[in-house]
Amino acid sequence: MQALIVHCDAEVGEQLVEMVEGYTEHDCCFGSSDSAALAWARRMTRCSLLITQLRGDAVDGLTLGGTLSEIFTGLQTMFLPDYPASKQRLRLADTKVFPEPIDGDGLLRAIARAEMQRQIGQDIYHPVDVLQMLCLARRSGAVQLVKGSATAVIFLHDGNIIRAEQGAAHGEKALDQILRWDAVEFAYDQSVRAPAETMRVSWDQASLLVGAAGEFPVDRLRLDSAPC
Repeated sequence: MQALIVHCDAEVGEQLVEMVEGYTEHDCCFGSSDSAALAWARRMTRCSLLITQLRGDAVDGLTLGGTLSEIFTGLQTMFLPDYPASKQRLRLADTKVFPEPIDGDGLLRAIARAEMQRQIGQDIYHPVDVLQMLCLARRSGAVQLVKGSATAVIFLHDGNIIRAEQGAAHGEKALDQILRWDAVEFAYDQSVRAPAETMRVSWDQASLLVGAAGEFPVDRLRLDSAPC
């Protein structure tokens, strides 16, 4: 499997490359910016895995992931946000999001799972993983979640959920339904704004809905007792 790591800090990026090549059989390259990653992609015929900083100098991981997924079929993407891991309210065993300090063992396990996901041609996430990342990164915009034939849209402002739509459901009812999904593909657009704000839910509040659902096996998800 060919992997690409993108991080504006060359020292961090090169350490990750050494880890991937040292503990897996995958080839791994490094780019320090979106432009470097795209230049690399134009020379390549295949790439199976992108591990990218969520946001950094000359790096926008969400945009880069979307662009490269149009070039490389079945591309799997993992994100490295700059907020500390201690801010996470919910922790998934099968996460694809690795805040600082990066959990090396967890990242290697995720890489092993990525190869299996690549076989079905879908870049699958848990909706909790996506929303927690966007909220803690204080993003604004809209995220579309797709599970089979079902779709949902959640609007964000500065890391707060201000509108949620899933089928005929809206507001907290829609958010509750979305958080019960177990595997989605997603697309994010920071330029889209909500037609109207119908709710204002922080991630701290939204995480309580996940805990109340009581439908997640303990080996997949656990509530972190430490407050944000």
